[in-house]
Amino acid sequence: MQTDIDPRGLIGRKAFDRNGAKIGTVDEVYLDDATGAPEWAAVRTGLFSRDAFVPLEPSDLVADTLRVPYDRALIKDAPDFGVGRHLSPEQELQLYHHYGLDASAPGRSPAPDSPAPAAPDASPGP
Repeated sequence: MQTDIDPRGLIGRKAFDRNGAKIGTVDEVYLDDATGAPEWAAVRTGLFSRDAFVPLEPSDLVADTLRVPYDRALIKDAPDFGVGRHLSPEQELQLYHHYGLDASAPGRSPAPDSPAPAAPDASPGP
C-alpha cells in the first residue's frame, strides 16, 4: 500500500475485493506498534454491521477506494475481534494465518508489536 497516505484518511473509504465486489467501509485503521505503519483495516461489512479485518500491506488505494486482493467470502470469514481495542499478538497471528500471510516476513511483527488502532487522540474512532 502507499506509505504516504495518512491512516486516518482511509477511514470512511469504500473497500472492494479483488473482483471489484464491495466489501464495506473502512471503520478503523490499526498501526504496527513498533513502526507506526498502517497494518490492518477494520472494514464494516453489510447486513450485520460486523467489522472484518483486512491486511493493508498487499492492498492498494485506487481512486479513493481500498482494493483488497482477496475474495469477499474470505474477508467476511475473517476472525471477528471487535474494534476499538488493541489486537493481541495471538489475534494478529490468527489474521495472518487466515489470509495465508507469513507473519515472520520482513515488516511483519505479530509479537510483541501488535497493531493499535489509529484514531485522533490515540483512541478508537467513532
